[in-house]
Amino acid sequence: MADVNRGSRPLSPFMIGQYYRPQLTSITSILTRITGAALIVETVLVVWWLLALSSGPEYFATADFVVTSWLGDLILLLSTWALWYHTLAGLRHLIWDTGRCLDIERAEQLGKIVIGGSLVLTLITIIFV
Repeated sequence: MADVNRGSRPLSPFMIGQYYRPQLTSITSILTRITGAALIVETVLVVWWLLALSSGPEYFATADFVVTSWLGDLILLLSTWALWYHTLAGLRHLIWDTGRCLDIERAEQLGKIVIGGSLVLTLITIIFV
């Protein structure tokens, strides 16, 4: 039977943009998934470099050129941030799994800590490594 109250609510999830404002917690959760997928690119790049190292000097020279180019440096820099972000976001989810910090204020505070902490830890990593 047809829903008679359908006129008082959105008809499509695509209309959410008109009614729903993205929150920091949802953005950081989506970013956790994106950084997890992006870390695969970094892993493939490092594995390729290591395989090239064992394959011989000519092949290694090619792989080393790519890894140490500006694009390789950018990928490694962003993957360093992604690794720290993904780690801190995982810790945030562990905190949530214990039932703590689930209210809106603390959840948003944890989101800010994850973003700020990942940036600070990335800078520390760049400076000391």
